[in-house]
Amino acid sequence: MKNPPGSKILSAKAAKELALSLGSEVSIVSGNDEIPKTDFDLAIASPGISSLHRWFGELQARNVGIVSEMQFGVEYLKERGYKIVAVTGSKGKSSVVKLLANALGAVPCGNFGLPVSAARSPSKWAVVEVSSFMMETTFLPPGTFECAVILNLQEDHLDRHRTVENYHALKRRLLSMAREKVDFPVDSSAVENIDEIIKGTYFDNSILKANAASAISALRKCSVSEEKIAEAFRNFKPLPHRMQFVDEINGIQFINDSKSTSLKSLAAAVEMCSHSGIRLIAGGRPKGEKPEKYIFCLTKRVKKVYLIGESAELFSKAWSPHVECEICTTLEKAFETVLHDASPGEAVLLSPGAASYDQFENFERRGEIFASLIKTAKGKSNE
Repeated sequence: MKNPPGSKILSAKAAKELALSLGSEVSIVSGNDEIPKTDFDLAIASPGISSLHRWFGELQARNVGIVSEMQFGVEYLKERGYKIVAVTGSKGKSSVVKLLANALGAVPCGNFGLPVSAARSPSKWAVVEVSSFMMETTFLPPGTFECAVILNLQEDHLDRHRTVENYHALKRRLLSMAREKVDFPVDSSAVENIDEIIKGTYFDNSILKANAASAISALRKCSVSEEKIAEAFRNFKPLPHRMQFVDEINGIQFINDSKSTSLKSLAAAVEMCSHSGIRLIAGGRPKGEKPEKYIFCLTKRVKKVYLIGESAELFSKAWSPHVECEICTTLEKAFETVLHDASPGEAVLLSPGAASYDQFENFERRGEIFASLIKTAKGKSNE
């Protein structure tokens, strides 16, 4: 079992525990460790490491099979009679996985929920969120999944996959592993009763309607009743860090969209934000997208952009001729500055449009710190 630097510890631990329960001998390699010289049959690769890492070449030279933690877990579940739905795409996966799992009575797993190796459900249904990183080492036969869903395909993770074509090809390969398919793009106007189903729900907007169309299509292919589909949408509660209203201070609303790790998702967040005046906190580790392509979304309602992280200079150079920008470097400094600038009726939107790893452990931690800054400021305003 190979566990690289920066890997997801939970998935490594789950794969180890499953392998041990099956009677296997397990060793874990992390950091810059050398692969053990002893013979072994299988390497379970963490999604945190690229298939270009030197370990892969060494393993292949020794004729050792390499599979993802997801594949290891999926094969175990299939042997025990589970039915599995797989969801991939560039944005919105976790929310759709949660929705599908609720409707199916399934366990959510993969990039959202439990590691696949640890997923168990009385219903014997599972819904897996699949990343492009997982797909580098996943090779499952046709018919493995009851249904595979591609929500959307954008530019993302070019720092790892190098080209859009490579990234999209990894995502699309998932379709070959499923009995039923919901491919991108889905024409929402052709999905029967969609407006009635999503009315008043989290998905009732121009940005998320397409994901709703894909989810409805997948549930119908899995023979879920119309009543259960409608109920799942009605009862859906958004996940943290996704256009999450945090609080209001002196008439200024604060929205946490820390899950926004690409400029495409930043543009969607600005579009979804209904306020006429938006103070945008953005920046982090860039993913290779061209910030010039997203000027259009900033000039509509964004009053000022407060830039943090490694991408601050890059974003400022592209955007400052069109919208006021200030390089603040850290989230704390950006928050202090925006709190001074903002007026009642405006919204402060944290939608970074970049990865968090330059300054934070993950996007969740970035959002948590944002929320704590709001809480502290609220307390001071009440003194």
